[in-house]
Amino acid sequence: MNALPPASPRRSRLGWLLLAVPAAAVSLLVPQVRQHIPLQLLNPPESGTADDQHQHSEPAAPAHAAAESIELSAAAQANLGLNSSTLTTISRSGYYRSISIPGVVTERPGRTKIHVSAPLTGVITHVHSLPGEAVTPGTLLFEIRLTHEELVTAQTEFLKTLGELEVEQREVTRLEQVAETGAVSGRTLLERRYSRDRLQALLKAQREALRLHGLTDPQIDAIAADRRLLRSLLVTAPEPDEHSHDEPLMLATDADTARQLAASATSESSQQPGSAPRQPETPDNSPDEHLLVIEQLAASKGQAVKAGDPLCTLSDPEHLLIEGQAFAEDREMLTLTASQNWTITALFPGRSSDEPVTGLQITRLAVEIDPLSRILPFYLELSNPRIRDVRQPDGMRIVEWKYLPGQRLQLAVPVEHWSNQIIVPVAAVARDGADWLVFRRNGRLFERVPVHVLHSDSQTAVIADDGSLFPGDVIAGKSAAQLLSSSMAARSVSGVCMAFSLVSRPVRQRAGRALHPLLVPRLA
Repeated sequence: MNALPPASPRRSRLGWLLLAVPAAAVSLLVPQVRQHIPLQLLNPPESGTADDQHQHSEPAAPAHAAAESIELSAAAQANLGLNSSTLTTISRSGYYRSISIPGVVTERPGRTKIHVSAPLTGVITHVHSLPGEAVTPGTLLFEIRLTHEELVTAQTEFLKTLGELEVEQREVTRLEQVAETGAVSGRTLLERRYSRDRLQALLKAQREALRLHGLTDPQIDAIAADRRLLRSLLVTAPEPDEHSHDEPLMLATDADTARQLAASATSESSQQPGSAPRQPETPDNSPDEHLLVIEQLAASKGQAVKAGDPLCTLSDPEHLLIEGQAFAEDREMLTLTASQNWTITALFPGRSSDEPVTGLQITRLAVEIDPLSRILPFYLELSNPRIRDVRQPDGMRIVEWKYLPGQRLQLAVPVEHWSNQIIVPVAAVARDGADWLVFRRNGRLFERVPVHVLHSDSQTAVIADDGSLFPGDVIAGKSAAQLLSSSMAARSVSGVCMAFSLVSRPVRQRAGRALHPLLVPRLA
């Protein structure tokens, strides 16, 4: 048999260039390749047959088989954040396909803002609270010295009629005693009785006039008993959930009495004539008590105010609303979500990641669409927890809440329900061209597994249950993109090694000696 002619020097140089140039370029660009190429180039096999010098050897297995999985050390898994909490066990569950809609925290109309006005005309003698202070309903806010002409006149006429009635009653009693002896005619006694009845009717009308001004029966009885006008008015923090139309005025005969009554802290049910409002409990800051915050103070000590003038503005931030800003085309989906009572998740931007608030439901949709922006607002109730509650040395209580009106967020609104699906974090899947991949754990190896992704959003991905994964499989719940990059680098190494194995042994030796000065310093 005739032997094959030896390779020409020109073909040898050409083969060496075809191998050395791509290997050097890949080694400069991909760090993982530099860790594997020298092992193949600088340590070629020592033994071989004569056919190895002239013919291509047959590979024992596909060259890319080792690149279908990647081995990670414990340190590498820690660097990628793969631990017991981020390794996801495959299971089937239901999934709600959601759309993202922007939203903003808003106040409850008519409930969050509470305006406190002067009930009667007078002069402010004392201001008990300051802006930013948290108070409970019933806390004393202002003391006002009454100069309200109608109320002063009504009290004065009431006392005057009361005095005339007492005089007339004594005269009727005297005439009744004299009439028994016949010294006074019965007609005179009858006229006095008519006069007494007229005064009683007038007194009853004046009592009703005082009630119309806001005085209670115990307060009117106190005026009649003490024969003193009520001159000090106490203004308190209102009860947001109390809608009584006959809320009494807190009145006292003088400023000293008002302060003493305010310090007594008696309950509303046991308040006596002219008694003071309930005072807040100071030993403990109970999380269950209803708190109001003084946002704005519109009056100061010594200021003359008329009936209806604003004194302060209170805020009730414990319950707010989220206003979702959907498009008009989303109305049908929002109606379906509300009718099915599907829960909505609000995502508030945080320092490191979004903070979810779950369990929200649509309370109502707006009755009209904005004609300019084509926005359809819808509303959800939001409970606002406290994040700070301190009492300063001077007794002033400062409370801060977690959410503020005007705060922006994103709403994940469910619009479709899927059952028996594989749900994984979105960071558990990575895209390689037309393929979606997950990495299934097998000891220290993480195997590439192509999957069919039905849906993905900013939080989760839905994988079709088509047999690519099974319940109980453990996959990397995060860092899939980094694992894909490492896998592609390993594939590049395998490709270079395959090309190297197809070149004759003398060419491999010359290429190894030529690339040794280039690769070894970079590995160092």
